[in-house]
Amino acid sequence: MDFALSEEEKLIQETAREFAQKKLFPRALEFDAEEKLDLNVIRDMGDMGFLGITIPEKYGGGGMNYLAYALVLEQLAQGCSSHTAVVELTNSLYAGPILSYGTEEQKQKYLPGVASGEKLGAFALTEPNSGSDAAALETTARQEGDSYVLNGTKIYATDGNLADFILTFATVDKSKGYKGITCFMVEKGTPGFSSGTLEKKMGFKASPTAELYYQDVRVPKENIIGEMGKGFRIALDALDGGRISIGCQGLGIAQAAFNCALKYAQERKQFGKFLAQFQAIQFMLADMAVDISAARNLVYRSAYLKSNGKPYVLAASQAKLFATEMATRVTHKAIQILGGYGYIRDYHVERYYRDARVTELFEGTSEIQRLVIARELLRD
Repeated sequence: MDFALSEEEKLIQETAREFAQKKLFPRALEFDAEEKLDLNVIRDMGDMGFLGITIPEKYGGGGMNYLAYALVLEQLAQGCSSHTAVVELTNSLYAGPILSYGTEEQKQKYLPGVASGEKLGAFALTEPNSGSDAAALETTARQEGDSYVLNGTKIYATDGNLADFILTFATVDKSKGYKGITCFMVEKGTPGFSSGTLEKKMGFKASPTAELYYQDVRVPKENIIGEMGKGFRIALDALDGGRISIGCQGLGIAQAAFNCALKYAQERKQFGKFLAQFQAIQFMLADMAVDISAARNLVYRSAYLKSNGKPYVLAASQAKLFATEMATRVTHKAIQILGGYGYIRDYHVERYYRDARVTELFEGTSEIQRLVIARELLRD
């Protein structure tokens, strides 16, 4: 769909590409080794408008559509997946629910700071006993006067240990099942709220994945996002949009791995010939290129549909499923083309492989995507 991009979209794409190659890629191995985000880089992304690209201008953002957002993510992911995850989280899982369900006061309070990079937001849904079965969450919210008291534990909360604002999903009535789930905004520093273990991961190493504890955390009722009992719907809506984001991440990782493999194949000689002259290598490169092009069209289409207010749930799951599994295939082949060098950190492709693998898991596993796709296809 490159041919359909506007001049403004091409400009934001090129701006993100330049930022990724100058600010992210040169330090990607450092970020990976130190397993730590650079908050100065995050503020730089805020200054560039990436953190608030989908947030309306009145709340400090760029007010651009989801296709422009997808273009930015694809480019940033070629530089560093972990820092790109901050852009994804801010624009989709965090800002999405506030924009769709929040009050005007909540939008004014919780969006400008994260759009600028001065504040960070997080999304806390998953629990030790509630992953793909999000409706089975156990964190509770008990009403006491004009407040709700939260108790429970969340896991896998991206940036949860750094976040100033945490969208937290808790049930006000377990007997109602998913209809009892409500979305609360918990602010950093609230008594009883704390972060715990930071997971040691295979990939996305600089992106902190935190455990969060809620021990009698008192939240005023004005911090409820949306209606009481509508939290599960809010979470699903956020994940639908987030799937486009993860498809972009997989696409960017795959493109970076392909670029590395192509360059290596054109420069490396074995048996007196460049690798690119061997048909076996040519076939791998051809398959990789086709995979990437197909994924790009699926991802861009889903972003286009969301941007234009059209039904996009099916397209988002298709894009997420294909693009992330494609990223694993492409990064695997990139390692094969580089051989032993592909297994060494200095050449980046082993990092791409590690980062690609988790994209098949978060915002709904590949298996969940297949269930969503089947459900959408079989609707009356």
